[in-house]
Amino acid sequence: MSTAPVTLMVARRVSSGRYRDFMTWLDEGRELAADFGGYLGSGVLAPPPGDDEYQIIFRFSDAGTLAIWEHSASRRAWLERGHDLFEAPHEHRATGLDSWFRDAQGNTPPRWKQAVAIWLAFFPVSLIFQFLFGPLLAVLPLVPRVLVSTLCLTPVMVFLFIPLSTRLLAPWLHGQVSLSRLSRRFHSRRA
Repeated sequence: MSTAPVTLMVARRVSSGRYRDFMTWLDEGRELAADFGGYLGSGVLAPPPGDDEYQIIFRFSDAGTLAIWEHSASRRAWLERGHDLFEAPHEHRATGLDSWFRDAQGNTPPRWKQAVAIWLAFFPVSLIFQFLFGPLLAVLPLVPRVLVSTLCLTPVMVFLFIPLSTRLLAPWLHGQVSLSRLSRRFHSRRA
């Protein structure tokens, strides 16, 4: 068994007209997972405009603790209660940093592209955090100030913004499109 943290990424398309029930069911599942040993957290990424596939992320301390949760009677009952709320379920397990970047064929982009994707997620979030909380934290000595900011930012980055960045940048990360073309495509969607 792996001793590295393991992430279970689940993609679900919401059944027509069932959005509210689906979100309630998801919250129930996240609360259920939190009761299991080794649970590190979870998150939900809403689909981009024009799509209806939600990405649900569950993170556990290792493969063994994930397996206990996955094969539990309570998780099976939860999945059964939600069977008519979603379509086309798809699951993927990942360990380590490369797991954020691995495509469906198991390929990972070059490290420099991974670094760019992480920086593009981290810079704006860090800037906003410093703008909002920097003055409050400025009274603290350096070590507690950095401790508080990293304690706040790390979970937000790991469970929300880095997965979002890698999802939005996937065509560029895997060489399917240039960064300038991806930028033009992004700006045309916003217009």
